[in-house]
Amino acid sequence: MSDWRSRITVEPGKLGGKPCVRGMRMSVADVLEYLAADMSIEEVLGDFPYLEREDILACLAYAAERERERNQTHQPA
Repeated sequence: MSDWRSRITVEPGKLGGKPCVRGMRMSVADVLEYLAADMSIEEVLGDFPYLEREDILACLAYAAERERERNQTHQPA
């Protein structure tokens, strides 16, 4: 998924302003933690039927872009 912006939202009054999936109370960090705990995408979708496969891919794309940006700003000159 190249454009996560249509699925990842940040609202100051929701989950303390953490990035969330489509304005729901499911944070990007939650999704990433499930995947890091060795849950498959299918298992996450089974446990959280309101999520869509594209939501999970958007979380991964968001995290990849954040990491890429973080590494670019911390490169020695």
